[in-house]
Order: sequence, then structure tokens, then C-alpha cells
Amino acid sequence: MSIMEKFKCDVCGWEYDPARGDAKAGIKPGTPFEDLPSDYTCPQCGADKGSFSKCKAGMKCK
Repeated sequence: MSIMEKFKCDVCGWEYDPARGDAKAGIKPGTPFEDLPSDYTCPQCGADKGSFSKCKAGMKCK
């Protein structure tokens, strides 16, 4: 079983957790960041997908 990695928005700090998905954007729980649509934007500030950075394994993003 692979562990899905979390990503943090570099603009506002919002964290994408694949275990939770993004219900407001129609992203189901269990969706890895890499599988998000290319036009995905941060639900908090609207930054594009390229504005996210991978969180270090075993550490909190924030």
C-alpha cells in the first residue's frame, strides 16, 4: 500500500490531503495530487496547481 503525499499551496498555505480530497471541487477522497486536473486551483486563494509544493514525508505541511 502506497502512502499518498500531501501538497501545500505556496501562496496561502492551504494543504491538499489526498485522503480527504476536495469536495467543493468535486475531487473524491483517495485522489492523488498528480491525478488532479491540470486546471485545478487552490480552493482558498485560487492559485494554480503549479503553486503547490510536496510536503516532506512524515512532517506536517504547515
